[in-house]
Amino acid sequence: MYKNNNYSGKDRIKGFLWLFFSLFILWLLLTSTFYYQEFWVGIVISFIIAITTHEFYIRLGFPPVTPKRFGFFILYIFILFWEIIRANLDVASRIIRPSLPINPGVVIIKTRLKSDLAKIILANSITLTPGTFTLDIQEDRLLIHWIDVRATAIEEATEIIGGRFEKYLRIIFQ
Repeated sequence: MYKNNNYSGKDRIKGFLWLFFSLFILWLLLTSTFYYQEFWVGIVISFIIAITTHEFYIRLGFPPVTPKRFGFFILYIFILFWEIIRANLDVASRIIRPSLPINPGVVIIKTRLKSDLAKIILANSITLTPGTFTLDIQEDRLLIHWIDVRATAIEEATEIIGGRFEKYLRIIFQ
């Protein structure tokens, strides 16, 4: 599962710093106070976590954090939440109004993502949206159970199900 990536010392330092600052910002958002004691505790805890985990972060196949990747990751989180809300409303409307059409089935979508980690994140994102469930990942293909199959052609199903996530994941993991 661990990747043997040959990142330079500069990439490792940048990765550590981005991880540290990301953790510290998360700390500030979670505590929502700026008392100096909590501020310093946040710095110390963020430093300890970053120093002990940044090597695992790199070995698991995560790319080095850059401002562009970080920005697209934040955007991806918002897109994911929006798609989860939309899918929840769609499934809820089908439950409330049984007259709406339902056409369950299994389709194959194809991904252009190269990293195994990116494919897993794509599969989990698809599964998190109600109405779709990733059954299997085989190389560049994902087997998806879909509550309302609207397309059986691989290209069209790929665009409808995975296209909204994949374009962001490609930028994050390239």
